[in-house]
Amino acid sequence: MPDAEVARPPGRGPTEGANDDVDVAIVGAGLTGLWTAWYLLQHDPGLRVAVIERETIGFGASGRNGGWCSALLPMSLDSIADRNGEAAAQRMMAAMHDTVREVGRFVDQHAAPELFHRGGTVSLARSAPQRQRLTEELDEFRRFGFGDDDYRWLDTDEAVQQVAATGVIGALRTPHCGVVHPLRLTHAVARAVIGAGADIRQHTSVLEIHPGRLVTDHGRIRADVIVRATEGYTAQLPGERRTFLPIYSMMIATEPLAEPVWAEIGLADRPTFADGRHTIIYGQRTADDRLAFGGRGAPYHFRSAIKPEFDTNDEIRRLLESSLRQLFPQIGDAAITHHWGGVLAAPRDWNCSVRFDRATGLASAGGYVGDGVSTTNLSGRTLAALITGEDPEGLTRLPWVGHRSRKWEPEPLRWIGVNVGREAARKADLVEQRTGKESAVWGGLIRRLLGH
Repeated sequence: MPDAEVARPPGRGPTEGANDDVDVAIVGAGLTGLWTAWYLLQHDPGLRVAVIERETIGFGASGRNGGWCSALLPMSLDSIADRNGEAAAQRMMAAMHDTVREVGRFVDQHAAPELFHRGGTVSLARSAPQRQRLTEELDEFRRFGFGDDDYRWLDTDEAVQQVAATGVIGALRTPHCGVVHPLRLTHAVARAVIGAGADIRQHTSVLEIHPGRLVTDHGRIRADVIVRATEGYTAQLPGERRTFLPIYSMMIATEPLAEPVWAEIGLADRPTFADGRHTIIYGQRTADDRLAFGGRGAPYHFRSAIKPEFDTNDEIRRLLESSLRQLFPQIGDAAITHHWGGVLAAPRDWNCSVRFDRATGLASAGGYVGDGVSTTNLSGRTLAALITGEDPEGLTRLPWVGHRSRKWEPEPLRWIGVNVGREAARKADLVEQRTGKESAVWGGLIRRLLGH
């Protein structure tokens, strides 16, 4: 996210020919891996922890995301309750609320205070179908016991006061979100992890994961516990191509906007914002007064391909710019100065999970579907509790622990289904924009594809 120049990441390069013994080896120096290392060392400062990273710290989604540290989960509370009961769903949501506060506490103690600002989230309704979907979300929160202090409906005037986008007719607001600079946060966690005694090795590729050992391009690492924290890049590991779907999400950012423009737009307390359309969008006002704005809709690439040239997309950039200017004509001819993107990980059932098999020593966490800035913190705390056996918060009893999603379909079914879903979302939004009504055809197809 472009506010100011980001310092060189901490950590070191590979150790050639190393054959090391450690207690815990973590594959991936994104937020999942780094939070796991941090909380492990809070439980037991004597642990030998190594974090292995193919690129650099925060190279993947952890360093490139939209900067929402939110209580959002990719799975619904109803779906959690269907499998685990209403009480489990309530505990999961309450844990996410606390996780937003926990990230804020970490920043207060270990990073620059301006790195985190808790301004909440405003989900805008800009059509009758969007209002219907958002009020259904609110009804779900109410069924699980969450009141106005957690989720509140804003009427048109209240919503426009917060976010003066075009066509607003209401909004769903929650205080459970903060804005961050994602790469700065990831580097702050990495510095704390190194200070606590962990070893972070960059530019080291993990070629194979086995119980008790990692094979890397610079030697072998023996470990009692191995944590896979590779999120969207999991598909590139042997045998994992169908575990997660790598979905590309793209972003743009404007030049810094003048204060009179912000007075027209709102976002005075820097809430994150979205609306109720099918093709997900997300945005925030950055610390240096830019509008950072992103969205899904980029194509899925055959056989889960991930390449550097996929990180930007001229068509998606134009669509994002058009959407942003439609939302906020107040920005006039403000320049779009940045465009970037990357992959996030989607499980087949849209359920993120945390797992640890004590018999093999293999652990993993992920599948956040773009809701990972805070969820990674909860997964790191949960993995640390599972691995050390110390669980004063009761995190190991949360319903995502041990969950297994079924594999994605083989190609070409995967490519066909995902891209049909992407096109259905686009067409459903166009129908709603044109008619003001939900598309029975395209909206119905989306629900069937998502299992709703």
